[in-house]
Amino acid sequence: MENFVMYNPVKLHFGKGVVEKTGKSASEYGKKALLVYGRGSVKHNGAYDDTAGSLNEAGIEIVEYTGIRPNPVVEDADRAADLGRRENVDMIVAVGGGSVIDCAKVISVAVPCQRPAWELVEGAVKPLSGIPLLAVLTLAATGTEMNANAVIQNNKLMKKVGFKNNLMFPKHSFLDSSYTLTVPANYTAYGIVDLVAHALEAFFGNGDSTLTDKFTLNIIDEAFEYGPKLMNDLKNHELREKIMFAATCALNGMTAWGRKGHDWGVHAIGHVLSVIYDIPHGASLSIAYPAWFKLFKDRIPKRIGQLGKGLFNHANPDIVIDRFEKYFSGMDAPVKLSQLGVDISAKDVKEKVTDVMVKNKVSGFNYEIDQDDYMLLLEMME
Repeated sequence: MENFVMYNPVKLHFGKGVVEKTGKSASEYGKKALLVYGRGSVKHNGAYDDTAGSLNEAGIEIVEYTGIRPNPVVEDADRAADLGRRENVDMIVAVGGGSVIDCAKVISVAVPCQRPAWELVEGAVKPLSGIPLLAVLTLAATGTEMNANAVIQNNKLMKKVGFKNNLMFPKHSFLDSSYTLTVPANYTAYGIVDLVAHALEAFFGNGDSTLTDKFTLNIIDEAFEYGPKLMNDLKNHELREKIMFAATCALNGMTAWGRKGHDWGVHAIGHVLSVIYDIPHGASLSIAYPAWFKLFKDRIPKRIGQLGKGLFNHANPDIVIDRFEKYFSGMDAPVKLSQLGVDISAKDVKEKVTDVMVKNKVSGFNYEIDQDDYMLLLEMME
């Protein structure tokens, strides 16, 4: 087992009506908030009205930045940070799913740094401070509500990268699964895939921690048990709660205890698919994970077998791959690029995609993926 430190300063508020506390919590940090959200779904599910109402009741002045994309881009972080500086905001309140909260995290450190956000993301400039961030979650998926990670892309450079800094931990996160009842079937499925993928990235991380393995396997098992039930009953609040809690636990730190970290190889593949084809994040993972399993089934059969034994009581890697493919497909998540209308069968197209993989240095931290593997992976994902 690796040495580790448990640290998570996020105060998580979970359950019906918790957003009513947003204004009171925000008043701890000042009187003016930059309210950040996406393209309008929060105005249909009630999250916007509830959050803004709570802020208004607490006497918090609101400045809005809207239009954050499902795959957030650095230009939005720069524009929002500039607005925050001009308006001299005291805090950021992000209302939305993982993309909105990820972008808000980058904004929170870009505002006081007064440098282009991409310089922070790529490590050219180290942030020394950040303005407080509060998050109201409307999609169960990424776990960003309880960690210090963010993913953002630069379309000009064709890069999508992860960025972590403890300054980006939200101060408070509010999780009321009522706001997820209107999430359509496809994005509900993509969120479930994402939480499973986070747990898998942890399971294939560096180090040996048997108790952490049990935590991780139980998170996956929760998604396997309740995910399909939710897909058949999208208005079931109790099932929405179970998936929301599982998604938070999949990436709040507990799956990394006793390890050096996650592998992140599959996410690296998925990020390339998203930056080229604007594929939803969860859909990129349901396509990439079966291919990754197939690539590594003869390289790490023991570890894949341990996963299968813990989940399905089968240690055969082929059975494990089959079970995951059927699970993703059963929720109508794609397992091939062709299911999303993406044709990469031509050699020149594959070479273009592999060039972007090289630019993004696609590999895992534990299990290396080299350039010879890129073409094999693309053939498995066609």
